[in-house]
Amino acid sequence: MKRLCFIFFYLFLCFSCHLYAQTGVSVSPPRLYFESGLGNSSTQTVTVTNVSSKNSLDLAISLGDWEYNEKGENIMSAANTLPASCAGWVSVKKDDNYFTLAPGQKKDIEVTVTVPGTLQDKLFTHTAVLYVSQMNPVDDVDSKGANIKVSIRSGIKIFHKLPAGKNKKLEIQNLAYGKPKQTLDLTFDNLGDVWADGKISTDLVNTQNGKKTTLENIVFYTMPGNKREVSIPLPSGLEKGKYTASVIIDYGDRDNLELGELNFTYDY
Repeated sequence: MKRLCFIFFYLFLCFSCHLYAQTGVSVSPPRLYFESGLGNSSTQTVTVTNVSSKNSLDLAISLGDWEYNEKGENIMSAANTLPASCAGWVSVKKDDNYFTLAPGQKKDIEVTVTVPGTLQDKLFTHTAVLYVSQMNPVDDVDSKGANIKVSIRSGIKIFHKLPAGKNKKLEIQNLAYGKPKQTLDLTFDNLGDVWADGKISTDLVNTQNGKKTTLENIVFYTMPGNKREVSIPLPSGLEKGKYTASVIIDYGDRDNLELGELNFTYDY
């Protein structure tokens, strides 16, 4: 007889998750962006879908906090514990706090953010996460045929900005050649008062023969006050020589691209 395993899967920020025998929940969109002033409310809709072909899901709504670490990874915390939390501003209708979805059924959830009339901080941006959690673990089978219990939690990131928050500013602090790991190590700060997302593009030019190599873009996300550390891997098979690396951070403002250049010798 196969051993019964109890495994609980907590999937954060999934647009769509399908586990083994299609036991899962889809939430769309995975991010909600709000803008409103003091004392005002705004509402957006999230669609929750039971993608299971055979299991009904009992689902509950809860709230939490999140932030990025220096690598851009999500760090989760309890609601109303982080300085930039707006979890206490977020609400859903009473009937949407707990609900059941039959296989293939979907439900629209109205998410409302109500900004207090006065704030205790001077921040222009605040964040929270809204969780959709499965309360009834269901039987399933993993890829090796073992019996398991599956429970899923999906999260929707919530961003709120006051109308006065308009300053997007990223600034490169350092660009270095990480010889042991064969990377270009980039450090930059978000010095603005709103989130700034975009892509990092890198070109390498061999100054001895003029050959240009374009690396794959790297997508990034930042919040105000964030310091970001990004390791840009050098391509395998890069020929030895002296190089100039040009790194551009594009965060949606054509007039304010951040450019860093580095000369280094590649001798691997």
